[in-house]
Amino acid sequence: MKNPVLSPSLLSADFADLKSSLAKIEDGGASAVHIDVMDGQFVPEITYGHPVIRSIRKYSKLPFDVHLMVENPENQIDSFIAAGADWVTFHLEATPHAHRLIQMIHEKGKKAGVAICPATPVSLLSEILECADIILVMTVNPGWGGQKLISSCLNKIAGLKKIREEKGYNYLISVDGGVNSETLSAVIDAGVDIVVSGSAFFNGTLGWSYGKTEL
Repeated sequence: MKNPVLSPSLLSADFADLKSSLAKIEDGGASAVHIDVMDGQFVPEITYGHPVIRSIRKYSKLPFDVHLMVENPENQIDSFIAAGADWVTFHLEATPHAHRLIQMIHEKGKKAGVAICPATPVSLLSEILECADIILVMTVNPGWGGQKLISSCLNKIAGLKKIREEKGYNYLISVDGGVNSETLSAVIDAGVDIVVSGSAFFNGTLGWSYGKTEL
């Protein structure tokens, strides 16, 4: 992929008017919609579940990039796919059965992503990199929007890019957390394919200039 693509996070949208927020994403050069699902257990906050995703699915033709920040994600995958998820990303830290979950998602014909928190090393992904479609590098501790990017996490992006080139793998590298006009260039220079941005996108300060690309 030559240029990175943008997947704005609905976490920073107006929850009372998600239809208009989706329209802003469509018009803002985005290639996907990032939807953060929080259960109050894996992370402290609670956001929304599959009924909300089902209700807004009709308002966008973009892929829904559903990021499950939940315990026991294997119990939620089928429901979120039925609600309209096109990509399903779960956390490596939330399940001992990452390979099986990837298989479950692929059996439904969807893209499978695996996310890692800032304290989790890339080495723990070694057994699933060959079969994952997306690796999501969290550059903040998950649970809240508007946090400052942890710059040391950018080394993970560069490392994942190197592994992909050496092994001939096909996963895309996504980044989520603290991406704004001040950090965007560093994220892109590290080699990311998918940029997730919430606060900076919705307040108009991201400075995105890469256009939209079909995934």
